[in-house]
Amino acid sequence: MKRIQLVIIIIVVAVLSIAGVLGWQKLMQAPAKPDKSVSDKPRAENAVVQDNSGKTVKYWYDPMVPAQKFDRPGKSPFMDMQLEPKYADEATGGEQGGVSVPSQTVQNLGIRIEPAKMASFGESLSAVGRIEPDERRFYAVQTRIPGFVERLMVRAVGDPVAKGQKIAEVYAPDLLAAQQEYLALFKLDNVNDIDNLKQSARNRLKLLGMTEGEVAAITRSGTANLRFGIYAPASGVLTELGVREGAQLMPGSSMMQIADLSSLWLMAEVPERDATRLKIGGQAQVELQSLPGETFKGRISYFYPMLDEATRTLKVRVELNSQGGRLRPGMYANVQFDGQSHEGLAVPTEAVIATGTRKVVIVKQEHGFMPAEVMTGREGGGNTEILSGLKADENVVVSGQFLIDSEASLSGVLARLSQQAPDEHEMPEAKP
Repeated sequence: MKRIQLVIIIIVVAVLSIAGVLGWQKLMQAPAKPDKSVSDKPRAENAVVQDNSGKTVKYWYDPMVPAQKFDRPGKSPFMDMQLEPKYADEATGGEQGGVSVPSQTVQNLGIRIEPAKMASFGESLSAVGRIEPDERRFYAVQTRIPGFVERLMVRAVGDPVAKGQKIAEVYAPDLLAAQQEYLALFKLDNVNDIDNLKQSARNRLKLLGMTEGEVAAITRSGTANLRFGIYAPASGVLTELGVREGAQLMPGSSMMQIADLSSLWLMAEVPERDATRLKIGGQAQVELQSLPGETFKGRISYFYPMLDEATRTLKVRVELNSQGGRLRPGMYANVQFDGQSHEGLAVPTEAVIATGTRKVVIVKQEHGFMPAEVMTGREGGGNTEILSGLKADENVVVSGQFLIDSEASLSGVLARLSQQAPDEHEMPEAKP
Protein backbone atom coordinates (compact mmCIF):
# COMPACT_ATOMS: atom_id res chain seq x y z
CA MET A 1 0.00 0.00 0.00
CA LYS A 2 2.84 2.35 0.89
CA ARG A 3 4.50 1.47 -2.41
CA ILE A 4 1.40 2.60 -4.39
CA GLN A 5 1.26 5.92 -2.56
CA LEU A 6 4.95 6.53 -3.31
CA VAL A 7 4.44 5.94 -7.04
CA ILE A 8 1.49 8.40 -7.12
CA ILE A 9 3.56 11.08 -5.37
CA ILE A 10 6.43 10.64 -7.87
CA ILE A 11 4.04 10.98 -10.84
CA VAL A 12 2.48 14.17 -9.45
CA VAL A 13 5.89 15.75 -8.87
CA ALA A 14 6.97 14.91 -12.42
CA VAL A 15 3.85 16.45 -13.93
CA LEU A 16 4.27 19.66 -11.93
CA SER A 17 7.93 19.91 -12.98
CA ILE A 18 7.11 19.57 -16.69
CA ALA A 19 4.33 22.17 -16.45
CA GLY A 20 6.70 24.60 -14.76
CA VAL A 21 9.33 24.20 -17.48
CA LEU A 22 6.79 24.75 -20.29
CA GLY A 23 5.39 27.84 -18.59
CA TRP A 24 8.85 29.35 -18.20
CA GLN A 25 9.65 28.81 -21.91
CA LYS A 26 6.38 30.46 -22.99
CA LEU A 27 7.10 33.40 -20.73
CA MET A 28 10.56 33.84 -22.22
CA GLN A 29 9.21 33.75 -25.82
CA ALA A 30 6.33 36.23 -25.30
CA PRO A 31 6.96 39.75 -26.74
CA ALA A 32 7.44 42.62 -24.42
CA LYS A 33 4.36 44.71 -23.79
CA PRO A 34 4.48 48.15 -25.38
CA ASP A 35 5.03 51.12 -23.23
CA LYS A 36 1.70 52.75 -22.57
CA SER A 37 3.40 56.15 -22.67
CA VAL A 38 4.22 55.73 -26.37
CA SER A 39 1.15 56.17 -28.63
CA ASP A 40 0.64 54.07 -31.80
CA LYS A 41 -1.37 56.86 -33.35
CA PRO A 42 0.19 59.45 -35.68
CA ARG A 43 1.42 62.57 -34.02
CA ALA A 44 2.32 66.03 -35.17
CA GLU A 45 5.65 67.63 -34.48
CA ASN A 46 6.11 71.22 -35.61
CA ALA A 47 2.83 70.89 -37.57
CA VAL A 48 4.26 67.93 -39.57
CA VAL A 49 2.41 64.61 -39.41
CA GLN A 50 4.62 61.68 -38.43
CA ASP A 51 4.22 58.06 -37.45
CA ASN A 52 6.28 55.70 -35.27
CA SER A 53 8.92 55.40 -38.00
CA GLY A 54 9.93 58.99 -37.44
CA LYS A 55 9.43 59.80 -41.13
CA THR A 56 7.19 62.59 -42.32
CA VAL A 57 3.91 61.23 -43.71
CA LYS A 58 2.49 63.29 -46.53
CA TYR A 59 -0.75 61.33 -46.83
CA TRP A 60 -2.21 57.82 -46.65
CA TYR A 61 -3.44 55.89 -49.66
CA ASP A 62 -4.96 52.61 -50.79
CA PRO A 63 -2.42 50.72 -52.99
CA MET A 64 -5.32 49.45 -55.08
CA VAL A 65 -6.61 53.01 -55.67
CA PRO A 66 -3.37 55.02 -55.60
CA ALA A 67 -4.88 58.21 -56.99
CA GLN A 68 -7.06 58.68 -53.87
CA LYS A 69 -5.41 60.38 -50.87
CA PHE A 70 -6.42 60.40 -47.19
CA ASP A 71 -5.31 62.75 -44.43
CA ARG A 72 -5.37 60.12 -41.64
CA PRO A 73 -4.80 56.37 -41.28
CA GLY A 74 -7.52 53.80 -41.07
CA LYS A 75 -9.30 51.25 -43.21
CA SER A 76 -9.74 51.95 -46.92
CA PRO A 77 -13.30 52.80 -48.01
CA PHE A 78 -12.62 50.92 -51.25
CA MET A 79 -10.97 47.69 -50.08
CA ASP A 80 -10.99 45.76 -46.81
CA MET A 81 -7.41 46.72 -45.97
CA GLN A 82 -5.48 49.28 -43.99
CA LEU A 83 -4.24 52.43 -45.68
CA GLU A 84 -0.52 52.74 -46.37
CA PRO A 85 1.51 55.87 -45.53
CA LYS A 86 3.18 57.87 -48.28
CA TYR A 87 6.28 59.46 -46.82
CA ALA A 88 7.58 62.81 -47.96
CA ASP A 89 10.76 61.38 -49.48
CA GLU A 90 8.77 58.72 -51.34
CA ALA A 91 6.37 61.34 -52.63
CA THR A 92 9.25 63.26 -54.09
CA GLY A 93 10.61 60.19 -55.79
CA GLY A 94 7.39 58.52 -56.78
CA GLU A 95 4.87 61.27 -57.31
CA GLN A 96 6.85 64.01 -58.97
CA GLY A 97 10.04 62.38 -60.15
CA GLY A 98 8.62 59.04 -61.17
CA VAL A 99 9.80 55.67 -59.88
CA SER A 100 13.17 55.33 -58.20
CA VAL A 101 15.06 52.15 -59.08
CA PRO A 102 18.52 51.46 -57.60
CA SER A 103 21.33 51.18 -60.11
CA GLN A 104 22.10 47.63 -58.97
CA THR A 105 18.49 46.65 -59.65
CA VAL A 106 18.64 48.30 -63.09
CA GLN A 107 21.65 46.17 -63.91
CA ASN A 108 20.15 42.97 -62.51
CA LEU A 109 16.90 43.44 -64.43
CA GLY A 110 18.74 44.08 -67.68
CA ILE A 111 16.96 47.38 -68.25
CA ARG A 112 18.05 48.79 -71.61
CA ILE A 113 17.78 52.49 -72.42
CA GLU A 114 17.91 54.21 -75.81
CA PRO A 115 17.45 57.88 -76.79
CA ALA A 116 14.58 59.15 -78.90
CA LYS A 117 15.98 60.19 -82.26
CA MET A 118 14.95 61.19 -85.76
CA ALA A 119 14.16 58.43 -88.23
CA SER A 120 12.74 58.12 -91.72
CA PHE A 121 9.18 56.85 -92.20
CA GLY A 122 7.26 56.04 -95.34
CA GLU A 123 9.01 53.10 -96.91
CA SER A 124 7.38 51.15 -99.71
CA LEU A 125 4.04 49.57 -98.94
CA SER A 126 2.30 46.51 -100.30
CA ALA A 127 -1.26 45.97 -101.48
CA VAL A 128 -3.30 43.53 -103.53
CA GLY A 129 -5.27 44.33 -106.65
CA ARG A 130 -7.16 43.03 -109.64
CA ILE A 131 -6.58 43.81 -113.32
CA GLU A 132 -9.56 45.29 -115.14
CA PRO A 133 -10.13 46.76 -118.62
CA ASP A 134 -9.45 50.44 -119.17
CA GLU A 135 -12.94 51.95 -119.06
CA ARG A 136 -11.81 54.81 -121.29
CA ARG A 137 -11.18 52.30 -124.07
CA PHE A 138 -14.66 50.88 -124.44
CA TYR A 139 -16.34 51.56 -127.80
CA ALA A 140 -20.05 51.13 -128.59
CA VAL A 141 -21.06 50.26 -132.17
CA GLN A 142 -24.43 51.68 -133.25
CA THR A 143 -26.34 52.71 -136.37
CA ARG A 144 -27.88 56.12 -137.01
CA ILE A 145 -30.75 54.91 -139.17
CA PRO A 146 -33.14 51.96 -139.00
CA GLY A 147 -32.24 48.85 -140.93
CA PHE A 148 -31.64 45.11 -140.89
CA VAL A 149 -28.46 43.14 -140.18
CA GLU A 150 -27.63 41.31 -143.40
CA ARG A 151 -24.27 39.89 -142.37
CA LEU A 152 -22.04 39.64 -139.27
CA MET A 153 -18.27 39.20 -139.50
CA VAL A 154 -17.83 38.72 -135.70
CA ARG A 155 -20.22 36.32 -134.06
CA ALA A 156 -19.10 35.73 -130.45
CA VAL A 157 -17.98 37.66 -127.41
CA GLY A 158 -14.21 37.58 -127.14
CA ASP A 159 -13.55 37.62 -130.89
CA PRO A 160 -10.64 39.91 -131.73
CA VAL A 161 -11.15 42.82 -134.11
CA ALA A 162 -8.81 45.32 -135.74
CA LYS A 163 -9.43 49.01 -136.16
CA GLY A 164 -11.19 49.70 -139.50
CA GLN A 165 -12.24 46.08 -139.95
CA LYS A 166 -15.73 45.54 -141.37
CA ILE A 167 -17.71 43.79 -138.67
CA ALA A 168 -21.25 43.89 -140.14
CA GLU A 169 -23.29 44.78 -143.23
CA VAL A 170 -26.66 46.51 -142.82
CA TYR A 171 -29.53 47.05 -145.25
CA ALA A 172 -31.09 50.49 -144.62
CA PRO A 173 -33.89 51.72 -146.93
CA ASP A 174 -33.36 55.35 -145.89
CA LEU A 175 -29.68 55.21 -146.74
CA LEU A 176 -30.43 53.53 -150.07
CA ALA A 177 -32.80 56.39 -150.96
CA ALA A 178 -30.15 58.94 -149.98
CA GLN A 179 -27.61 57.23 -152.28
CA GLN A 180 -29.99 57.37 -155.19
CA GLU A 181 -30.68 61.06 -154.64
CA TYR A 182 -26.94 61.72 -154.56
CA LEU A 183 -26.30 59.83 -157.78
CA ALA A 184 -29.25 61.61 -159.52
CA LEU A 185 -27.48 64.95 -159.09
CA PHE A 186 -24.72 63.80 -161.45
CA LYS A 187 -27.27 63.43 -164.25
CA LEU A 188 -28.47 66.99 -164.01
CA ASP A 189 -27.12 69.74 -166.23
CA ASN A 190 -27.51 73.50 -166.27
CA VAL A 191 -28.53 73.61 -162.61
CA ASN A 192 -27.39 76.56 -160.56
CA ASP A 193 -25.00 75.75 -157.76
CA ILE A 194 -24.94 72.04 -158.68
CA ASP A 195 -21.57 71.51 -156.99
CA ASN A 196 -22.88 72.67 -153.64
CA LEU A 197 -25.88 70.37 -153.97
CA LYS A 198 -23.59 67.42 -154.70
CA GLN A 199 -21.42 68.25 -151.70
CA SER A 200 -24.45 68.52 -149.44
CA ALA A 201 -25.76 65.15 -150.60
CA ARG A 202 -22.33 63.65 -150.12
CA ASN A 203 -22.14 64.96 -146.55
CA ARG A 204 -25.59 63.56 -145.83
CA LEU A 205 -24.47 60.06 -146.81
CA LYS A 206 -21.52 60.32 -144.44
CA LEU A 207 -23.73 61.56 -141.61
CA LEU A 208 -26.02 58.57 -142.12
CA GLY A 209 -23.09 56.20 -141.62
CA MET A 210 -21.34 55.63 -144.92
CA THR A 211 -17.57 55.95 -145.00
CA GLU A 212 -15.62 58.17 -147.35
CA GLY A 213 -14.44 55.11 -149.22
CA GLU A 214 -17.98 53.82 -149.77
CA VAL A 215 -19.17 57.23 -151.04
CA ALA A 216 -16.23 57.36 -153.44
CA ALA A 217 -17.03 53.85 -154.66
CA ILE A 218 -20.65 54.60 -155.56
CA THR A 219 -19.55 57.89 -157.17
CA ARG A 220 -17.22 56.00 -159.51
CA SER A 221 -19.65 53.17 -160.26
CA GLY A 222 -22.78 55.30 -160.38
CA THR A 223 -24.70 52.52 -158.62
CA ALA A 224 -26.10 52.58 -155.09
CA ASN A 225 -25.16 49.81 -152.69
CA LEU A 226 -28.00 47.88 -151.12
CA ARG A 227 -25.97 47.35 -147.94
CA PHE A 228 -23.50 49.58 -146.16
CA GLY A 229 -20.70 48.39 -143.87
CA ILE A 230 -20.17 48.78 -140.11
CA TYR A 231 -16.48 49.12 -139.18
CA ALA A 232 -14.61 48.62 -135.91
CA PRO A 233 -13.69 51.98 -134.33
CA ALA A 234 -10.68 50.49 -132.51
CA SER A 235 -8.66 47.32 -132.15
CA GLY A 236 -9.62 45.02 -129.29
CA VAL A 237 -11.99 42.23 -128.45
CA LEU A 238 -15.75 41.96 -128.57
CA THR A 239 -17.17 42.29 -125.05
CA GLU A 240 -20.87 42.56 -125.95
CA LEU A 241 -22.91 41.34 -128.91
CA GLY A 242 -26.48 42.59 -129.05
CA VAL A 243 -27.62 41.45 -132.52
CA ARG A 244 -27.63 38.48 -134.81
CA GLU A 245 -27.96 38.22 -138.59
CA GLY A 246 -31.44 39.21 -139.70
CA ALA A 247 -32.10 41.33 -136.64
CA GLN A 248 -33.82 44.68 -137.04
CA LEU A 249 -31.92 47.76 -135.95
CA MET A 250 -33.35 50.97 -134.57
CA PRO A 251 -31.49 54.29 -134.44
CA GLY A 252 -29.29 54.43 -131.35
CA SER A 253 -29.55 50.72 -130.57
CA SER A 254 -26.28 49.06 -129.58
CA MET A 255 -25.07 46.39 -131.91
CA MET A 256 -21.91 45.43 -130.03
CA GLN A 257 -19.19 46.74 -127.70
CA ILE A 258 -15.45 46.57 -128.27
CA ALA A 259 -12.78 46.88 -125.56
CA ASP A 260 -9.24 47.95 -126.36
CA LEU A 261 -7.06 45.87 -124.01
CA SER A 262 -3.71 47.33 -125.01
CA SER A 263 -3.85 49.38 -121.79
CA LEU A 264 -5.23 47.99 -118.53
CA TRP A 265 -6.10 49.18 -115.05
CA LEU A 266 -4.94 47.58 -111.84
CA MET A 267 -7.40 48.39 -109.04
CA ALA A 268 -5.44 48.18 -105.77
CA GLU A 269 -6.93 48.32 -102.28
CA VAL A 270 -4.72 50.49 -100.04
CA PRO A 271 -5.37 50.77 -96.27
CA GLU A 272 -6.73 54.12 -95.15
CA ARG A 273 -3.70 54.91 -92.97
CA ASP A 274 -1.29 54.41 -95.91
CA ALA A 275 -3.22 56.24 -98.64
CA THR A 276 -1.61 59.61 -97.84
CA ARG A 277 1.81 58.13 -98.54
CA LEU A 278 1.02 57.78 -102.25
CA LYS A 279 0.84 60.40 -104.97
CA ILE A 280 -0.33 60.65 -108.56
CA GLY A 281 2.41 59.57 -110.93
CA GLY A 282 4.09 57.33 -108.37
CA GLN A 283 5.65 54.10 -109.52
CA ALA A 284 4.25 50.65 -108.77
CA GLN A 285 5.86 47.24 -109.10
CA VAL A 286 3.33 44.55 -110.04
CA GLU A 287 3.76 40.81 -109.60
CA LEU A 288 1.14 38.36 -110.91
CA GLN A 289 0.34 35.01 -109.39
CA SER A 290 0.10 33.50 -112.86
CA LEU A 291 3.54 34.84 -113.88
CA PRO A 292 5.80 34.21 -110.88
CA GLY A 293 9.24 35.76 -110.94
CA GLU A 294 8.27 38.55 -113.34
CA THR A 295 7.74 42.18 -112.35
CA PHE A 296 5.79 44.73 -114.38
CA LYS A 297 5.95 48.48 -113.93
CA GLY A 298 2.90 50.68 -113.64
CA ARG A 299 2.00 54.26 -112.77
CA ILE A 300 -0.55 55.58 -110.27
CA SER A 301 -3.12 57.55 -112.25
CA TYR A 302 -6.08 58.12 -109.92
CA PHE A 303 -7.34 57.95 -106.33
CA TYR A 304 -11.03 57.16 -106.04
CA PRO A 305 -12.91 59.71 -103.91
CA MET A 306 -14.88 57.24 -101.77
CA LEU A 307 -13.48 55.00 -99.04
CA ASP A 308 -14.76 51.45 -98.69
CA GLU A 309 -16.59 51.53 -95.35
CA ALA A 310 -16.43 47.76 -94.88
CA THR A 311 -12.69 47.25 -95.45
CA ARG A 312 -11.51 50.82 -94.66
CA THR A 313 -9.44 50.85 -97.83
CA LEU A 314 -9.04 53.33 -100.65
CA LYS A 315 -9.16 52.17 -104.26
CA VAL A 316 -6.08 53.25 -106.23
CA ARG A 317 -5.88 52.99 -110.03
CA VAL A 318 -2.60 51.88 -111.61
CA GLU A 319 -2.16 52.00 -115.39
CA LEU A 320 -0.40 49.06 -117.01
CA ASN A 321 0.57 47.97 -120.49
CA SER A 322 -0.92 44.64 -121.48
CA GLN A 323 2.51 43.40 -122.57
CA GLY A 324 1.15 42.07 -125.83
CA GLY A 325 -1.80 40.35 -124.24
CA ARG A 326 0.11 38.65 -121.42
CA LEU A 327 -1.80 40.68 -118.85
CA ARG A 328 -5.49 39.97 -118.88
CA PRO A 329 -8.51 41.38 -117.05
CA GLY A 330 -9.43 39.35 -113.99
CA MET A 331 -5.87 38.53 -112.93
CA TYR A 332 -4.94 39.13 -109.29
CA ALA A 333 -1.67 40.84 -108.48
CA ASN A 334 0.55 41.96 -105.61
CA VAL A 335 1.57 45.61 -105.82
CA GLN A 336 4.57 47.32 -104.27
CA PHE A 337 4.27 51.10 -104.06
CA ASP A 338 7.07 53.59 -103.54
CA GLY A 339 5.51 55.69 -100.77
CA GLN A 340 6.45 59.21 -99.73
CA SER A 341 8.91 59.39 -96.84
CA HIS A 342 9.43 61.94 -94.09
CA GLU A 343 11.59 62.43 -91.02
CA GLY A 344 10.07 62.16 -87.56
CA LEU A 345 10.96 61.61 -83.91
CA ALA A 346 11.01 57.90 -83.18
CA VAL A 347 11.61 55.35 -80.44
CA PRO A 348 11.96 51.58 -80.71
CA THR A 349 8.53 50.02 -81.06
CA GLU A 350 9.13 47.75 -78.07
CA ALA A 351 9.48 50.83 -75.84
CA VAL A 352 5.81 51.79 -76.32
CA ILE A 353 3.34 50.41 -73.77
CA ALA A 354 -0.25 50.29 -75.08
CA THR A 355 -2.70 50.31 -72.15
CA GLY A 356 -5.83 50.26 -74.29
CA THR A 357 -6.77 53.86 -73.56
CA ARG A 358 -3.39 55.51 -74.02
CA LYS A 359 0.18 54.80 -75.08
CA VAL A 360 3.03 55.31 -72.61
CA VAL A 361 6.83 55.25 -72.66
CA ILE A 362 9.08 55.11 -69.58
CA VAL A 363 11.49 58.06 -69.61
CA LYS A 364 14.82 57.89 -67.75
CA GLN A 365 15.31 60.95 -65.55
CA GLU A 366 18.10 62.05 -63.28
CA HIS A 367 16.69 60.48 -60.12
CA GLY A 368 14.41 57.78 -61.48
CA PHE A 369 11.97 56.79 -64.17
CA MET A 370 8.83 58.67 -65.21
CA PRO A 371 5.97 57.39 -67.39
CA ALA A 372 5.09 59.78 -70.23
CA GLU A 373 1.93 59.59 -72.29
CA VAL A 374 2.67 59.89 -76.01
CA MET A 375 0.81 60.10 -79.30
CA THR A 376 2.19 57.72 -81.92
CA GLY A 377 2.19 57.85 -85.70
CA ARG A 378 3.53 55.41 -88.27
CA GLU A 379 5.60 52.32 -87.67
CA GLY A 380 8.41 50.92 -89.75
CA GLY A 381 11.84 49.41 -89.45
CA GLY A 382 11.29 48.50 -85.80
CA ASN A 383 10.59 52.13 -84.87
CA THR A 384 7.41 53.98 -83.89
CA GLU A 385 6.90 57.63 -84.76
CA ILE A 386 6.23 59.92 -81.77
CA LEU A 387 3.97 62.85 -82.61
CA SER A 388 3.78 64.39 -79.14
CA GLY A 389 4.73 63.74 -75.51
CA LEU A 390 8.46 63.26 -76.00
CA LYS A 391 11.48 65.34 -76.98
CA ALA A 392 14.53 64.43 -78.98
CA ASP A 393 17.43 62.81 -77.06
CA GLU A 394 15.22 61.88 -74.10
CA ASN A 395 16.15 58.40 -72.93
CA VAL A 396 13.40 55.80 -72.90
CA VAL A 397 13.36 52.30 -71.45
CA VAL A 398 13.35 49.66 -74.16
CA SER A 399 13.47 46.47 -72.07
CA GLY A 400 12.22 45.99 -68.51
CA GLN A 401 9.76 48.85 -68.87
CA PHE A 402 6.83 46.68 -67.82
CA LEU A 403 8.35 46.16 -64.38
CA ILE A 404 8.79 49.89 -63.97
CA ASP A 405 5.30 50.46 -65.35
CA SER A 406 3.86 48.10 -62.73
CA GLU A 407 5.67 49.93 -59.95
CA ALA A 408 4.51 53.26 -61.37
CA SER A 409 0.93 52.01 -61.40
CA LEU A 410 1.14 50.99 -57.74
CA SER A 411 2.65 54.36 -56.88
CA GLY A 412 -0.20 56.16 -58.64
CA VAL A 413 1.95 57.84 -61.29
CA LEU A 414 0.05 56.47 -64.27
CA ALA A 415 -3.29 57.14 -62.64
CA ARG A 416 -2.43 60.81 -62.37
CA LEU A 417 -1.76 60.97 -66.10
CA SER A 418 -5.51 60.74 -66.70
CA GLN A 419 -7.06 62.46 -63.72
CA GLN A 420 -6.20 65.31 -61.41
CA ALA A 421 -5.56 64.29 -57.80
CA PRO A 422 -7.98 65.86 -55.28
CA ASP A 423 -6.78 68.71 -53.12
CA GLU A 424 -5.35 67.66 -49.78
CA HIS A 425 -7.88 69.86 -47.97
CA GLU A 426 -10.70 67.88 -49.61
CA MET A 427 -9.44 64.38 -48.87
CA PRO A 428 -12.14 61.78 -48.16
CA GLU A 429 -12.50 60.25 -44.74
CA ALA A 430 -11.04 56.82 -44.04
CA LYS A 431 -13.07 54.19 -42.30
CA PRO A 432 -12.43 54.07 -38.56
